[in-house]
Amino acid sequence: MSAFLSQFINLLAAILLLLAFAMLSQRRILSLIHLFTLQGATLAVSTAVVGYATAQPHLYFSAVLTLLLKVILIPLLLHRVIDRLNVRWDLETLINIPTTQLAGIVLVMFAFYLAQPIAQISATIARGTLGIALASVLLSFMMMITRSKAVPQVIGFLAMENGLFFAATAATYGMPMVVELGIALDVLVGILILGVFLFHIREQFDSLDIRHLEKLKED
Repeated sequence: MSAFLSQFINLLAAILLLLAFAMLSQRRILSLIHLFTLQGATLAVSTAVVGYATAQPHLYFSAVLTLLLKVILIPLLLHRVIDRLNVRWDLETLINIPTTQLAGIVLVMFAFYLAQPIAQISATIARGTLGIALASVLLSFMMMITRSKAVPQVIGFLAMENGLFFAATAATYGMPMVVELGIALDVLVGILILGVFLFHIREQFDSLDIRHLEKLKED
């Protein structure tokens, strides 16, 4: 049973990584939100499975919190933002998609190389997923820095937080409850602030391209 659960966790980790790659190559903002929702659902399931496999009841609460926040609430807020801003596509990237994918593969190899020594000394059931968790973080960070529009960068930040949460679950069976609640509140408040920030950018420049912010520095 333990071996089956370990393999299932590895499968969920692989799905998480595939979703991160899909987000890296996706240009449609609406599809990015859908992929982020799937990533949150995968994270919630993996957290619950780790909780069941290791008899850690607090991980069930983490799974429910992830489900409510990253599968329901945040996607609804993001949908509302893009509806009000009338944004559906992110046609412009700073690096073309094939080059971005190749760079993503290099980041995945680097992540596995970096996580291998830690995985070897770890005794957790999900120790084999540490490399995937780190790769998901790096891919999400790359998505942030290769997009010129603000909304995909917000989604990249949220996806990066997903990778960090999965890494914490894989390495230490989650974080203390107070820390998880604090992070959840910070993420929610951050989304609300970023929503206001996006509206101000749109009103000021009639665009969500963050490169327009350089005009403020020049002025």
